Amino acid sequence: MSLKDEKDREMIRETPPEALLELIAIHVRNIWRVDGLYFLGIEERFGTEAATEIDSACWKAMGGSEARKLREIIGVEEVDPESLLRLLRHTSWALDLWGKEWETSDGSLIFRVTDCGTQSTRIRKGLGVFPCRVVREGYLEAFARELDPEIEMTCRACPPGERPEGAWCEWEFKFPGR
Repeated sequence: MSLKDEKDREMIRETPPEALLELIAIHVRNIWRVDGLYFLGIEERFGTEAATEIDSACWKAMGGSEARKLREIIGVEEVDPESLLRLLRHTSWALDLWGKEWETSDGSLIFRVTDCGTQSTRIRKGLGVFPCRVVREGYLEAFARELDPEIEMTCRACPPGERPEGAWCEWEFKFPGR
Protein backbone atom coordinates (compact mmCIF):
# COMPACT_ATOMS: atom_id res chain seq x y z
CA MET A 1 0.00 0.00 0.00
CA SER A 2 2.00 2.83 -1.31
CA LEU A 3 1.15 6.25 -2.63
CA LYS A 4 -0.23 5.73 -6.13
CA ASP A 5 0.48 9.14 -7.63
CA GLU A 6 4.13 9.50 -8.70
CA LYS A 7 4.01 13.27 -8.07
CA ASP A 8 2.93 12.61 -4.49
CA ARG A 9 5.67 10.01 -4.08
CA GLU A 10 8.26 12.52 -5.33
CA MET A 11 6.90 15.22 -3.01
CA ILE A 12 7.31 12.86 -0.05
CA ARG A 13 10.84 11.87 -1.12
CA GLU A 14 11.78 15.57 -1.17
CA THR A 15 10.38 16.23 2.31
CA PRO A 16 13.08 16.61 4.99
CA PRO A 17 13.19 13.72 7.53
CA GLU A 18 12.09 15.86 10.50
CA ALA A 19 9.12 17.15 8.52
CA LEU A 20 8.23 13.54 7.60
CA LEU A 21 8.15 12.66 11.30
CA GLU A 22 5.77 15.55 11.90
CA LEU A 23 3.60 14.46 8.97
CA ILE A 24 3.38 10.94 10.37
CA ALA A 25 2.49 12.36 13.78
CA ILE A 26 -0.27 14.58 12.41
CA HIS A 27 -1.79 11.73 10.41
CA VAL A 28 -1.75 9.42 13.44
CA ARG A 29 -3.28 12.22 15.50
CA ASN A 30 -5.97 12.71 12.85
CA ILE A 31 -6.96 9.04 13.12
CA TRP A 32 -7.57 9.65 16.82
CA ARG A 33 -9.43 12.91 16.16
CA VAL A 34 -11.81 11.13 13.80
CA ASP A 35 -12.17 8.24 16.27
CA GLY A 36 -13.01 10.66 19.07
CA LEU A 37 -15.39 12.75 16.99
CA TYR A 38 -17.40 9.84 15.66
CA PHE A 39 -17.47 8.25 19.13
CA LEU A 40 -18.79 11.44 20.73
CA GLY A 41 -21.37 11.83 17.96
CA ILE A 42 -22.64 8.28 18.41
CA GLU A 43 -22.51 8.63 22.19
CA GLU A 44 -24.56 11.84 22.08
CA ARG A 45 -27.21 10.35 19.80
CA PHE A 46 -27.40 6.73 20.98
CA GLY A 47 -25.57 6.56 24.33
CA THR A 48 -22.21 5.35 25.60
CA GLU A 49 -23.06 1.65 25.30
CA ALA A 50 -23.89 1.87 21.58
CA ALA A 51 -20.85 4.06 20.90
CA THR A 52 -18.60 1.61 22.73
CA GLU A 53 -19.99 -1.39 20.81
CA ILE A 54 -19.40 0.33 17.47
CA ASP A 55 -15.96 1.58 18.51
CA SER A 56 -15.00 -1.89 19.71
CA ALA A 57 -16.03 -3.53 16.43
CA CYS A 58 -14.07 -0.95 14.41
CA TRP A 59 -10.89 -1.31 16.47
CA LYS A 60 -11.13 -5.12 16.44
CA ALA A 61 -11.24 -5.07 12.63
CA MET A 62 -8.37 -2.60 12.57
CA GLY A 63 -6.24 -4.78 14.88
CA GLY A 64 -5.98 -7.65 12.44
CA SER A 65 -5.60 -5.42 9.41
CA GLU A 66 -2.91 -3.28 11.02
CA ALA A 67 -0.96 -6.35 12.20
CA ARG A 68 -0.96 -7.82 8.68
CA LYS A 69 0.23 -4.61 7.02
CA LEU A 70 2.87 -3.79 9.65
CA ARG A 71 4.29 -7.31 9.51
CA GLU A 72 4.60 -7.01 5.74
CA ILE A 73 6.11 -3.50 5.79
CA ILE A 74 8.55 -4.15 8.64
CA GLY A 75 9.40 -7.63 7.39
CA VAL A 76 8.82 -9.70 10.51
CA GLU A 77 9.04 -13.43 9.79
CA GLU A 78 8.83 -15.05 13.23
CA VAL A 79 6.85 -13.40 16.01
CA ASP A 80 8.45 -13.44 19.45
CA PRO A 81 8.13 -10.95 22.33
CA GLU A 82 10.70 -8.55 20.82
CA SER A 83 9.22 -8.55 17.31
CA LEU A 84 5.70 -8.22 18.73
CA LEU A 85 6.88 -5.17 20.66
CA ARG A 86 8.45 -3.69 17.51
CA LEU A 87 5.20 -4.19 15.58
CA LEU A 88 3.02 -2.95 18.44
CA ARG A 89 5.09 0.22 18.84
CA HIS A 90 4.50 0.99 15.15
CA THR A 91 0.69 0.90 15.49
CA SER A 92 -1.46 3.99 15.24
CA TRP A 93 -2.55 3.20 18.81
CA ALA A 94 0.92 3.03 20.39
CA LEU A 95 2.44 5.87 18.36
CA ASP A 96 -0.17 8.21 19.83
CA LEU A 97 0.24 7.18 23.46
CA TRP A 98 1.63 9.95 25.63
CA GLY A 99 3.42 7.55 27.97
CA LYS A 100 4.22 3.86 27.63
CA GLU A 101 6.51 1.25 29.15
CA TRP A 102 7.23 -2.38 28.35
CA GLU A 103 9.04 -5.42 29.64
CA THR A 104 10.03 -8.42 27.54
CA SER A 105 11.27 -11.85 28.51
CA ASP A 106 11.80 -15.07 26.56
CA GLY A 107 8.13 -15.95 26.72
CA SER A 108 6.18 -12.75 27.29
CA LEU A 109 5.68 -9.06 26.68
CA ILE A 110 4.03 -6.67 29.12
CA PHE A 111 2.90 -3.37 27.61
CA ARG A 112 1.77 -0.59 29.96
CA VAL A 113 0.17 2.78 29.21
CA THR A 114 1.30 5.30 31.82
CA ASP A 115 -0.19 8.45 30.28
CA CYS A 116 -3.28 8.16 28.06
CA GLY A 117 -4.22 11.16 25.94
CA THR A 118 -7.78 9.94 25.44
CA GLN A 119 -8.42 9.58 29.17
CA SER A 120 -6.66 12.85 30.02
CA THR A 121 -8.72 14.72 27.41
CA ARG A 122 -12.01 13.19 28.60
CA ILE A 123 -11.23 14.10 32.22
CA ARG A 124 -10.19 17.64 31.22
CA LYS A 125 -13.49 18.07 29.34
CA GLY A 126 -15.52 16.74 32.28
CA LEU A 127 -16.54 13.54 30.46
CA GLY A 128 -15.08 11.17 33.05
CA VAL A 129 -12.96 8.07 32.58
CA PHE A 130 -13.90 6.03 29.52
CA PRO A 131 -14.34 2.29 30.22
CA CYS A 132 -12.07 1.40 27.30
CA ARG A 133 -11.21 -2.20 28.16
CA VAL A 134 -13.64 -3.80 25.71
CA VAL A 135 -12.37 -1.59 22.88
CA ARG A 136 -8.66 -2.05 23.48
CA GLU A 137 -8.93 -5.71 24.39
CA GLY A 138 -10.61 -6.57 21.09
CA TYR A 139 -8.03 -4.58 19.15
CA LEU A 140 -5.03 -6.14 20.89
CA GLU A 141 -6.45 -9.67 20.74
CA ALA A 142 -7.08 -9.31 17.00
CA PHE A 143 -3.60 -7.81 16.51
CA ALA A 144 -1.88 -10.67 18.36
CA ARG A 145 -4.08 -13.40 16.84
CA GLU A 146 -3.31 -12.18 13.32
CA LEU A 147 0.42 -12.50 14.00
CA ASP A 148 0.28 -15.83 15.86
CA PRO A 149 -2.95 -17.55 17.00
CA GLU A 150 -0.99 -19.14 19.88
CA ILE A 151 -0.25 -15.81 21.60
CA GLU A 152 -2.27 -15.48 24.80
CA MET A 153 -3.24 -11.86 25.47
CA THR A 154 -4.45 -10.89 28.94
CA CYS A 155 -5.69 -7.57 30.27
CA ARG A 156 -3.94 -7.01 33.58
CA ALA A 157 -5.56 -3.61 34.20
CA CYS A 158 -7.82 -1.22 32.29
CA PRO A 159 -10.84 0.99 33.02
CA PRO A 160 -13.48 0.33 34.17
CA GLY A 161 -11.50 -2.13 36.32
CA GLU A 162 -8.93 -1.41 38.97
CA ARG A 163 -5.59 -0.12 37.79
CA PRO A 164 -2.21 0.25 39.44
CA GLU A 165 -0.95 3.67 40.42
CA GLY A 166 0.92 5.30 37.55
CA ALA A 167 -0.74 3.28 34.78
CA TRP A 168 -3.94 3.48 32.81
CA CYS A 169 -3.80 -0.01 31.42
CA GLU A 170 -1.50 -3.01 31.22
CA TRP A 171 -1.52 -5.88 28.74
CA GLU A 172 0.37 -9.15 28.82
CA PHE A 173 1.18 -11.28 25.77
CA LYS A 174 2.37 -14.82 26.52
CA PHE A 175 4.06 -17.09 24.01
CA PRO A 176 3.29 -20.70 24.98
CA GLY A 177 6.18 -23.11 24.59
CA ARG A 178 8.90 -20.47 24.91
